Amino acid sequence: MSLITKQYYNRDLSWLRFNHRVLQEAQDTRNPLYERIKFLAIYSSNLDEFFKVRVSHIRQIKKLDKSLRKKLISKPNKLLKQIKKEVDKQQNKFGKIFRNQILPELKNHQIHLIDEKNLTSSQEKFCVNFYRKLLENKQVEIKEEVFVENEKLYLFAVKEEKELWVKIDGVSRFVVLPKEEDNQHYIMFVDDIIRWNLQKQFEVNFYEVKVSRDAELYIDNEVSGNLLEKIQQSLSNRDVGQVTRILVDEVIPETYLEQLKKSLDVNETDIVVGGKYHNFKDFFSFPNPTDQDLSFVDLPPIQIKEFDHYNSMFEAVLEKDRLFSYPYESFDSFLRFVNEAASDLTVTEIKMTLYRMSSDSKVAQALIKAVENGIKVTIFIETKARFDEENNIKWGKILEAKGVKVHYSYPEIKVHSKILYVKRIIEGEEQNFAYIGTGNFNEKTAEIYTDFGLLTSKKKITTDVAHVFLVLEGNLIIPKTEKILVSPYTTRSGFTELIQNEIEAVESGDEASIILKLNSLQDEKLITQLYKASNKGVQIKIICRGICCLVPGIKLQSENIEVISIVDRFLEHARVFIFSNKGKEKTYIGSADYMTRNLDHRIEVITPITDKEIQSKIKQIMNLQLNDVAKARVIDENQENNYVQKNENYLESAQHKIYEYLKSYH
Repeated sequence: MSLITKQYYNRDLSWLRFNHRVLQEAQDTRNPLYERIKFLAIYSSNLDEFFKVRVSHIRQIKKLDKSLRKKLISKPNKLLKQIKKEVDKQQNKFGKIFRNQILPELKNHQIHLIDEKNLTSSQEKFCVNFYRKLLENKQVEIKEEVFVENEKLYLFAVKEEKELWVKIDGVSRFVVLPKEEDNQHYIMFVDDIIRWNLQKQFEVNFYEVKVSRDAELYIDNEVSGNLLEKIQQSLSNRDVGQVTRILVDEVIPETYLEQLKKSLDVNETDIVVGGKYHNFKDFFSFPNPTDQDLSFVDLPPIQIKEFDHYNSMFEAVLEKDRLFSYPYESFDSFLRFVNEAASDLTVTEIKMTLYRMSSDSKVAQALIKAVENGIKVTIFIETKARFDEENNIKWGKILEAKGVKVHYSYPEIKVHSKILYVKRIIEGEEQNFAYIGTGNFNEKTAEIYTDFGLLTSKKKITTDVAHVFLVLEGNLIIPKTEKILVSPYTTRSGFTELIQNEIEAVESGDEASIILKLNSLQDEKLITQLYKASNKGVQIKIICRGICCLVPGIKLQSENIEVISIVDRFLEHARVFIFSNKGKEKTYIGSADYMTRNLDHRIEVITPITDKEIQSKIKQIMNLQLNDVAKARVIDENQENNYVQKNENYLESAQHKIYEYLKSYH
């Protein structure tokens, strides 16, 4: 894969290279078998979202006037072809991993994923009866005309020039067949059971088809009306949007394919060839009928026992700043703080931003308890959190009904910050507390996403966070902050200044370095600033999980920049920024990536870390990642995803070492 330019790697092609790293995890035999199956599911789910969102975005750009289009993507058709080429290559690799590695290894564990060609007579009888029950319960219906729904799985055939469609929905994807012999377990796709019976019934072959439709809501730029109401109304549009991809079996006959193109009004560019089975995200629930443990060794979250020595979390935070490192350290300590705040009679106010909430959110339940205890609770819910809109709106309505003051999304800007503010009044004296995190207030994702959260009572930071909430409540236009960086107001200028300080340090003869940990690196202005720093001699090390438009290692451009990406059992999600600052290191954490949207079009909060012990803790974790010898890939100019090293001992990975470090820390 070649660069779009020598300066910047295309963001969409870079995202596909990230998903290739996920595919590598499915291929990696150091991972337990069922975890590799899950990585196939993650890859598939990621790709679905990519087509629903990014490909649909490129297609919308194609419709614009040429002069405007060139400012966004100069050659959208060329990009779509490059995307198709890369996806086809990855889908081919995906199929080989599944057929040549996963299926044989399942068999080695006495688990057989079989199809209709391998059935015994008793299994055939079971499949016929199973299908009859599906028909009786109307879980299978054969139709000649359907609207092909977004991301649903269909079996498709043509008989006597008539289309036959069967939607596979509302039924478990995998069926464990009755045991016929000891220690041997047989599983079938429900698709195969249905397909086999259909082919006997209609005497034609059926093939799987899946359609992805445009999932953008196209409300970001609306500046009037009730935005919550518009989002609710727009959610159903995802099911009827423009087709962005048709995934078909590679052996589907050309006549069927031509019929599909005509029926769905698409062309060759929209067709993505895959294997026999689609919707691999269903493999998240692939059954293990054996008593064998085929998953990762459990790494239970570490309980922070030092908090047991305090009467309250307030007491602990008044003594010193506290850092939480998820998922290694338990989310329970944060929940303890929120629950104590909700029950403390000296607490007068709680304010919080909520971006992605779990379906049974303990945080939301604590906020309801706070209102019941007479505390004024104000929350800001981002209803434009992609694919979580419905759940967030649901919780917003529940909280409003319980007496919480709820603010919803603003037009044109997302609130992506992860902040909490608590005010106490004790004997007439105010005590303020603030939490600034890199991840959501979500106990489910806190078990699988690596994130940091700072809990502080330092006056300058708590005052700054209070000002951000005044903006969110509409009582202030621009937050007057002294310590924290806030997008879209001071984050860009703040980071530009921090990078410039390193350039000036080099120019005055001092050593200078920058360490960044990001989910994505796309903003061209900051990339250009990093290139400038590199050319001046600033040593830059970057850990970037996903999109990386910066091109490292190019002479006279980025030769002092090294980039790695880590994909492992936990999703790398934290954002960390460390600047050497002439020996007086400055460390920041927060919610913003180096993406234009995070810097200019979202409310983001980045906080300095002023506690020396916490600084040291973060630096140690960063160093463990920078020296990963198991799961780190080099991001080079072609994003080939070669491993830095590939130590066969999986326990040498940075994530395992961080877990052990934090265990010993406590």
